[in-house]
Amino acid sequence: MCVFVLLRIKEWADQMQKDLISLTDTASGMDSLIEVNIIISPSIAISASLSIYIYISRPLSLVWCCLSDCLLLSLIHSLTCSLTNKRFVPDDFQDDPDFKRKVSYNTTAVHIPTDIYNGSTIVLNELNWTEALEDVFRKNKEEDPSLLWQVFGSATGLARFFPASPWMDSSKTQQKIDLYDVRRRPWYIQGAASPKDMLILVDASGSVSGLTLKLIRTSVSEMLETLSDDDYVNVVSFHETAKVAACFQNLVQANVRNKKILKVAVQGITAKGITNYRGGFEKAFEQLALMNASRANCNKIIMLFTDGGEEKATEIFNKYNSDKKVRIFTFSVGQHNYDKGPIQSMACENRGYYYEIPSIGAIRINTQEYLDVLGRPMVKAGQKSKQVQWTNVYLDALELGLVITGTLPVFNRTNTRKPQSQLILGVMAVDVSLEDIKRLTPRFTFGPNGYYFAIDPNGYVLLHPNLQPKNPKFQEPVTLDFLDAELEDEVKVEIRQKMIDGETGDHMISTLVKSQDEVRLLLGNRLRFSIPETLTNRAKVYSSLHRTPSPCANTIKKKLDNSILLCVSRCQSFQSFAQRMLMSSVPSTRDYCKDLKPLKNNTAFLKEFLDYIDRKTPNNPIECQHSRDSGLYGFMCVFFPSDPSSLPFRHGVLARFVATDGGITRVYPKSAGQYWTENAETYESSFYKRNLDNDLYIFTPTPWRTEEAILVSRAVDLTIDDITLKPAGDTYTHYVDCVILDDGGFLVMSNQDNYMDQIGRFFGVMDPTLMLDLVNSSLYTFNKTFDYQSLCDPEKETRGAGPRSVYVPTIADMLNIGWWATAEDLSDSMSKEGCITQQTQYFFESSELSFKGTVGCDNCSRIYHAEKLPRTNLVFIIADARHTCVQCEGSPLVQDEQPSTGPNPCFLARNPRYRKGPTNCFDDNTKEQDFGCGGAAALSPSLWTLVGVQMLLLWTMSGNRSPAHVPS
Repeated sequence: MCVFVLLRIKEWADQMQKDLISLTDTASGMDSLIEVNIIISPSIAISASLSIYIYISRPLSLVWCCLSDCLLLSLIHSLTCSLTNKRFVPDDFQDDPDFKRKVSYNTTAVHIPTDIYNGSTIVLNELNWTEALEDVFRKNKEEDPSLLWQVFGSATGLARFFPASPWMDSSKTQQKIDLYDVRRRPWYIQGAASPKDMLILVDASGSVSGLTLKLIRTSVSEMLETLSDDDYVNVVSFHETAKVAACFQNLVQANVRNKKILKVAVQGITAKGITNYRGGFEKAFEQLALMNASRANCNKIIMLFTDGGEEKATEIFNKYNSDKKVRIFTFSVGQHNYDKGPIQSMACENRGYYYEIPSIGAIRINTQEYLDVLGRPMVKAGQKSKQVQWTNVYLDALELGLVITGTLPVFNRTNTRKPQSQLILGVMAVDVSLEDIKRLTPRFTFGPNGYYFAIDPNGYVLLHPNLQPKNPKFQEPVTLDFLDAELEDEVKVEIRQKMIDGETGDHMISTLVKSQDEVRLLLGNRLRFSIPETLTNRAKVYSSLHRTPSPCANTIKKKLDNSILLCVSRCQSFQSFAQRMLMSSVPSTRDYCKDLKPLKNNTAFLKEFLDYIDRKTPNNPIECQHSRDSGLYGFMCVFFPSDPSSLPFRHGVLARFVATDGGITRVYPKSAGQYWTENAETYESSFYKRNLDNDLYIFTPTPWRTEEAILVSRAVDLTIDDITLKPAGDTYTHYVDCVILDDGGFLVMSNQDNYMDQIGRFFGVMDPTLMLDLVNSSLYTFNKTFDYQSLCDPEKETRGAGPRSVYVPTIADMLNIGWWATAEDLSDSMSKEGCITQQTQYFFESSELSFKGTVGCDNCSRIYHAEKLPRTNLVFIIADARHTCVQCEGSPLVQDEQPSTGPNPCFLARNPRYRKGPTNCFDDNTKEQDFGCGGAAALSPSLWTLVGVQMLLLWTMSGNRSPAHVPS
């Protein structure tokens, strides 16, 4: 390309840049508007952190009160055979705005798992003695009206909660099976025992083939569900030799992602060879003994699943476990004639317990009862172990949304000389809604790009604008690491560690940020304040203010000397103001004041707001956050020159608008406001937030396949005008491609008619060969990001003999009681499931303005030249036409969201992220007594009992049993 042509291209680019900026400034009236900087102080973060601390601490004293009453009530009541089951269903349920469902404050309610007989003596006894908690719960609610669910979860599976509420809405969940068991809830698991280092040892010898192996696979999956994020786990299978089931060479954190990987690996275990217990246990002890890996460093346990055998592996236990620090739990799986003595002695001689799983019905019960054994040291530790623990974020089973829960274990202290004296009665819990916590972190105080976030000692976020699980399962905690919620870099890794360690301070960082629509990346400066608040010895909440520095949170405001009085004098009445301006006002749906609610009619809302401001006293912060309202009122008076019609609609300008921090968008003319499609909430508007990270003129093409115009975020809407913006003469249109792309690689303008209906489309799909070279020349840089909260279509099982279009349930499905639901239920559950998706974002990283190169293949090439348009987010590219070199077409570049397996789990396991577990560990106590280690008839259900339970389940699923929810 000759020098003359290059100079000519540069001249075109400069002229386009001048014309676009001039048009934007003139049409928008920017000269009459100024930017006002907002100064943010660390005291804002400190104040919010203190508010969260006070709010979350309030329920703690009430939990202690409930704990004391539980201990007293359990001492008063003793087991009796004359108990009766007195139940009634209250008729005073009323809709409650706090719980978002019908509740009754006159009683408590009880939930009993489907697979537990609610007429048993043990259940009836617990129904009786826990009934007195009703008065305790009611008193707590009177003392603190903000309290939400108060729950006592029993070790037998009974859950009593206040206020009472129907467990299931029959109109929404007809014929669906209730699989809820309080002992499987995240808050119960974390409160019932200290953290665990668990090694699951699976017998994969030839003798376990068939149904026994399938039972083992399902039992291991159920066992994994009893672990929380404070636990560590791995699975080892063995026959002649032992090996890890998955790619994890060490124990890994028992988070949702790792447990799913282990479950898949367990399904791939096959049976062959002979049993070698010594080899299996040797591998297990070696895994637990590794010191250079991240661990829970508390309860060390081995779970053996086998069909039985003659070997006791005594020499291995003497070598690796002579001090009995590792507990051994053994599970005899399937129906067989092996002597149970050898594997029972393994458990008895190593402070464990022996269980039998002869069939489906015994799996759920026997894979969770080991928690009773692990709870013994906590019971014997007495007062030292009675410490409040805060859970990870999870979805409330009663539709309260995302919550965290404070828990305390409740111990049996009836008789210290009986086995029951070292058992946990259950766990007391109080919920705190994340929505309530969010209200303590005022969103509109430091600009659209600023936000609060809080993390727990695991590094998981409790508060973060990106914590938005689309379809969380109530069985699983909602765990999103801070580094997954944002774009990870070395500085953020350091900030995360300092926050977990409780260090205070502020950090100014330059970081990549996703745009609101998540298709672009922006480079912005951020200032973070970190203020830790210690809630208990168990958990800490760290509040951090994330904001852009001045001039972040800038707002465009009329030159009115910042005086609301002056604004009022200019706007004596809303009607005359609106008529004079001939504009349309688009307010957001913010809850500006507690007693001023948004209305569907924008005009009526703004008029009511003006009247409201006149009625309120400025110095009354309780009734209304006056500073926010004052800002809104000032923004309402923002207007274009006194005669906005004097700004001519030239060069295809369709409308002008001003968007403000106060949540008001003014559009001229009024007719354009009626069809305003942008987000009315400016704090969630992509163009508004993008503009605050730089001083550029941001041009945003509308999404592909729409007929709307190009949006310029400085306040103008441009239509497509071939004559004005076509840089090349029509003579060369057939041989030259001229395009304007934005900073994300999306098409804004082109001289080619066949491109005009693709405005807003990613250019890598339209011309992949050229786009790839633009990346290689560093004009564009790309970054792949993961979304860990996406929804995908589930993968259906296709290994069965039936047609691929027919869903053939596996044994795991049949073992899950929910499989017996109707076909309609099955289709609903199979509709969507949580998954990981990957998206590629492109952005300008290089500061260079000019780029050129040649693309092509053997006998064909294309020359291109690219010029960035200064002070904008655009680049002008001229190249030989794509159709002149069709034989060199490459595969389209993928930019949009795609299903993904996420980062390599094996690599993550070898490089675990920094975390801190609970400070206290209760894994051993000299006062612990051994009253048996399993095998007795009373502790292991008989075959006939299990058959009876399964028949009961089938009867329940036929719709003949009343709901498991039993108000009392």
